[in-house]
Formats: sequence, structure tokens, C-alpha cells
Amino acid sequence: MITVTAARKHYGSFLALDDVDIDIPSGSLTALLGPSGSGKSTLLRAIAGLEGLDGGTVTIDGRDVTAEPPQRRGIGFVFQHYAAFKHMTVRDNVAFGLTIRKRPKAEIAKKVDDLLEIVGLDGFQHRYPAQLSGGQRQRMALARALAVDPQVLLLDEPFGALDAKVRTDLRQWLRRLHDEVHVTTVLVTHDQEEALDVADRIAVLNHGRIEQVGDPVTLYERPANDFVMGFLGSVASLGGQLVRPHDIVLERDHAAALALDAKVADSPGVITATVERVVPLGFEVRVDLRADSGERFAAQITRRDAAELGLREGETIHARATSRSTVVDHDPALAI
Repeated sequence: MITVTAARKHYGSFLALDDVDIDIPSGSLTALLGPSGSGKSTLLRAIAGLEGLDGGTVTIDGRDVTAEPPQRRGIGFVFQHYAAFKHMTVRDNVAFGLTIRKRPKAEIAKKVDDLLEIVGLDGFQHRYPAQLSGGQRQRMALARALAVDPQVLLLDEPFGALDAKVRTDLRQWLRRLHDEVHVTTVLVTHDQEEALDVADRIAVLNHGRIEQVGDPVTLYERPANDFVMGFLGSVASLGGQLVRPHDIVLERDHAAALALDAKVADSPGVITATVERVVPLGFEVRVDLRADSGERFAAQITRRDAAELGLREGETIHARATSRSTVVDHDPALAI
């Protein structure tokens, strides 16, 4: 268990952490999610001991480590741009932490071989970092961090410098790796899809404060406020209410739309709008719309629905929310 209590950090007049409290359960994979400047990397570095706090405490497994240096916290750290030793082979890079701890050579060899197999780099032992792809270098970085059996693994935007396809593959691999090794892991990301895909729990930060902590389903379906809803997925303003674009249904018949909408609790109502653009996005279609009030919003519908509607730019259409529309839940118990 990692517990951060009343963490406060200033950089000059800028308040990076504003009395942050968070508990990170042992064995969990927790994502710190937020925009640039929200405090997520500062919080991660404070847990690691790379940033001192102006106030507050950090405890790991019940031990107060607030004043302890990083090397005494039992932490493995992986940055976005991992500085591998270019003159060392993959094997020697992964073994580095064990070597400086003067572990027996046989123990090092077995540990390194086991880790390289786990991270999918078996057979790459004698290559150099320059001979690896970006994704392979990050796998090597994770193996190196895990080699010293850290209590906690901290990842600061580890896939941010990689292209989209490699990022997708690596985050799926990271989830599988975590399920195998069960080390308490904290991941910093600004990518909401990455957080939803990988994490058991997500903490959403904004302006140095935690807006909400919970599992991905709870945060997506019961956001504590408009910021959480807007940051954790696309939103559209329909009749003054925030809803998910995929929870908007388009109807040609106004009377039918009204009849169906009457069954939706707390509905924002049926909005008459003009189709401005129809954008195919692979398996779905985004429809950009302008309401009669002048408000612009977008709906995401299936290709089948788009084909049945036969939408064209300039046409009038009627939009309504489904019963699955996400409504911001202002229950104080959901927020931190």
C-alpha cells in the first residue's frame, strides 16, 4: 500500500500539488491521469523521492519514506525516454542493478534470462540498444526496473514517444505483465484510452488536486463532475447536458423521436439540428451537427445506422439521448 497524505508542492508561485491524499493498494495498477500541469508527474516523482514535498507524507507498506532517498524506497522507475547504456548489451543493461548490488553471477544470469523471457526479449540478450525498436527498448527498460525486485514500479509516460500502433501493443502487453508479476504499479499518462485499457484504478488530477479516484467503469459511467466526464472520454452538450457522443441517437421522424425520448429519465429532450459533416471513422461514423440554437455537437453512430439514415450535409435531423446516457453524478462520496 502506498499512502500519500496532504502532499503539497510549490515551484515558485506555481502550486503543483494542493494537499493531495491518495491510497494506492498493494498489487494494483493505478493510473494518474490528467492534462499537462495537473500534477500527475510531480505526484509520481514525490512517491519516488525524486521531488521533495513542501508538506505532507509518503508511506510505503506502512513505512514513512518522506525523508528517505529514492534508493532506499524499493522503487523501480521507467521514464518516457529511457537512458539505456549504449555500450552495453541487453543482458548487461538488465543486469546492471543486480551487478552493482554484487549479487552472485549465477543468480544474475538466471534472473536476467527469466525476465527477458517474461518481457518477450528472449534471444535478444546479445544485442545493443541501437539494434532494438522503440518498443523493445521500453521492454528492456521494464525488465531492468523489475530486476531488483522493487516493491513499487513507477512509469512516467513510458509509451509517450512511440507511435500509436506500438503504444497499443505495449499497453496490452503491460497489462499481461502486471497480471503475471503483481508488483504495485503507478502509471502516469495523459491518454484516457491508455488509462481505461490498462489500469485497475484511475486517479484524475486537475490543477494539483485529485478530482476522483475509482475503477474505470465507475469513472466513465458515474463521473464526479464535468471535468472528469470531459477528460475521461468524448462528450457532447445536448440541450445543456453533457452526454457521450455514442449515447446520442439520430432520428428522421420528429414524432418518433419524441415518443422514444419520453421513456428516458432526466432527458435533455429532442434537439432539432442540421447535419454539417458526416465523417467515417472505421467501424463508426461521426456526425457533426448544429442545433437550431446554434450549439454545435457531435454524435457517434454505427456504420449501419448511418447507411440506413442516408445522412447528407445540410439535412435536418432530430437528436435524442438514450437511456444509457452518462449523467454527471455529483455524489460527494465519488470525489476525493
